[in-house]
Amino acid sequence: MSLQVRRRLGVADVMTLLNATLGVVAMVVAVSVGPTAAARLILLAAVTDALDGIIARSRGGSEVGPLLDSIADLVSFGAAPALFLYVATRDVVSGAVPASIPLTETVAILAVSAVPALFVVFSLVRTALYTVYVGEGENRPGIQNTLAASVLVAAFLAGVTMVPALLVGGAVLSVLMVAPVPYPKLTARDAMVMGLVQAGAILRPELAARVFPRALLVAALAYMTLAPRYYWAD
Repeated sequence: MSLQVRRRLGVADVMTLLNATLGVVAMVVAVSVGPTAAARLILLAAVTDALDGIIARSRGGSEVGPLLDSIADLVSFGAAPALFLYVATRDVVSGAVPASIPLTETVAILAVSAVPALFVVFSLVRTALYTVYVGEGENRPGIQNTLAASVLVAAFLAGVTMVPALLVGGAVLSVLMVAPVPYPKLTARDAMVMGLVQAGAILRPELAARVFPRALLVAALAYMTLAPRYYWAD
């Protein structure tokens, strides 16, 4: 039996695959270049994630599209931000482990990987539960892993590079992904505005005292805290 790839995958699925590709590249870049470049690639993956939804709504999606999108999101907004967080914090965290304790290297590895692992696990749980139990037209419980990843990397690009802040932020965002709070979808207008700000944060994160990543961070945090009660999308 043939997989019939060309017949069964649509244009939106190609964008989804680009999202996953950017997530993998972000992980490689995090290790080989550094967290700043990886953060920009994760934001670019978030842009492609939004575009595949727009394309699917306008041209129709494939049967495999939702599953493909969920898997791609786990790569780009679960694994990639976790590795970004590991690279951004490993030197400080491992250096804080006293050399006098037993199994120093093992303890250091566990300490450095704790919050990144938490981020991946909650992203996985959120994606699985959302895929099985939440309908297309329903408000989504918990923040999207896309939003959690975007907040984390936008904060870094905005100048929040202190390791304790990154670790606490990563842990809090992990828990919020499964919080029993419904989030409405962004309107097309607001998604467009956010996309433009996101593009600025990707292309010129350092411009004018980091205005684009800071604006993106403020907008994302405002949505995260206010949308369940005050958002006017409906």
